[in-house]
Amino acid sequence: MSNYLLFQLYGPLASWGDIAVGEYRPSFAHPSKSAIIGLLAAALGIRRDEEERQNSLAATFSFAVRVDAMGVLLRDYHTTQVPSAKRGVTHYTRQSELAIDDLNTILSSRDYLCDAVYTVAITVANGSPYSLEEFASALAMPVFTLYLGRKSCPLAMPLHPQIVNAATLRDALASVPPIAELTDIISKDDTNVFWEGDIESGLACQQVIIRRDEPRSRKRWQFSDRRENYGVFRKEE
Repeated sequence: MSNYLLFQLYGPLASWGDIAVGEYRPSFAHPSKSAIIGLLAAALGIRRDEEERQNSLAATFSFAVRVDAMGVLLRDYHTTQVPSAKRGVTHYTRQSELAIDDLNTILSSRDYLCDAVYTVAITVANGSPYSLEEFASALAMPVFTLYLGRKSCPLAMPLHPQIVNAATLRDALASVPPIAELTDIISKDDTNVFWEGDIESGLACQQVIIRRDEPRSRKRWQFSDRRENYGVFRKEE
């Protein structure tokens, strides 16, 4: 038997950064580890530039996610104006950038998921500086505002954090039904589950996915590869 912290994520928009090249900024279909780390760090009050605390947090837990609703893809055609780069000139505010006469327009496309719903499960390693109870308390009353991948993607409902003792990940997820208020968009079919590490899943692993979402440096925006297992949560079982 293991303890799991479960909480649920929903917002009108979500964006889970995938590998980006050029002007296209895609979104993965479910939360990345870097996004979950960022969510927990914000709840605990850990700032992005506190790299040692960020790395310590990342090493303390493993997570899994059940996709309760896939959401609908929205692609935003994004334009912004920025000044030309000049040696020795640094703009610390947007007001400073816009005060320059020499402005250039940058075009990009950004992907979002509309009405996606997820149930996240977390386990902590032995010797973790944070307990599941501390995570649950922080998620219930976060220090910083929580977002679903981007600052433009706020939460629309409370996370409802709760700690569950279960033999397997599947049993833990089965004890927490999808958000009742969202029954109109929740999938009525079997749902996808993704998990990492040696969690006793109780699910048949159908595929192993390689994702580059393990943060190495928040300051330099560097990530490394991570292995993620994929299985199906069959509701009739």
